[in-house]
Amino acid sequence: MTKDRTPAPTESRKQPAAASSRAEIDAFLDQVKGLGPATQSGQRGRLIFALDATMSRQPLWDTACRLQGNMFNETAAIGGLDVQLVYYRGLAECRASGWVSDARRLGGLMEKIDCRGGHTQISKILAHARRETEARKVQALVLVGDAMEEPIDDLCAAAGQLGLLGVPAFVFQEGHDAVAERAFREIARLTRGAYCRFDISAAHELAELLRAVAAYAAGGMKALTDLQARNGRGAQKLLAQLR
Repeated sequence: MTKDRTPAPTESRKQPAAASSRAEIDAFLDQVKGLGPATQSGQRGRLIFALDATMSRQPLWDTACRLQGNMFNETAAIGGLDVQLVYYRGLAECRASGWVSDARRLGGLMEKIDCRGGHTQISKILAHARRETEARKVQALVLVGDAMEEPIDDLCAAAGQLGLLGVPAFVFQEGHDAVAERAFREIARLTRGAYCRFDISAAHELAELLRAVAAYAAGGMKALTDLQARNGRGAQKLLAQLR
């Protein structure tokens, strides 16, 4: 991925985190109900898993390492899921892994990465997702972070391009940074994806939502419906928002 200028931060990232309410999670899942089919018959789903790996994200990174297997558990019977890890850290480092098809390999990649101080590089994530789906269709982008330190208009333009290509962004925010929330909500809206706030102390919430998004990426609405029938809480909330 190409390097570009890293803008100066616009607001302190040290905001107190608070638990996400069930209403916020329900609202996130409601937004996803308007999405169309994610995959064509006989094709494996492709999902980009993008994470902020700057220093403040170390607890989140450790949790994501534990939770990433949830993205695979529900998809094997559907037809499978390929996941690409993308992360940014430091002043200008933004990297993408190859596409992987099993939880152990993705977990091994994540365990080799340590968080480092730096600024957000969300624009690079969006540009990378656009290039990937232009080469071969990507069903969903998951973006997890707590801050935004870039010109919001630039991010909106990049998100709009991704939306035109039919790649929904599922954006998860830890904490209550108002600047980040505004940007994250716009990215979700412009890509016809969904936004949700979560608390790292309630990791089960993120786990169930990742599980539902992975099911959607692998098999669309039918996979979500099947997951709901097996008492999948994340799928149930996701379907509730898609009405």
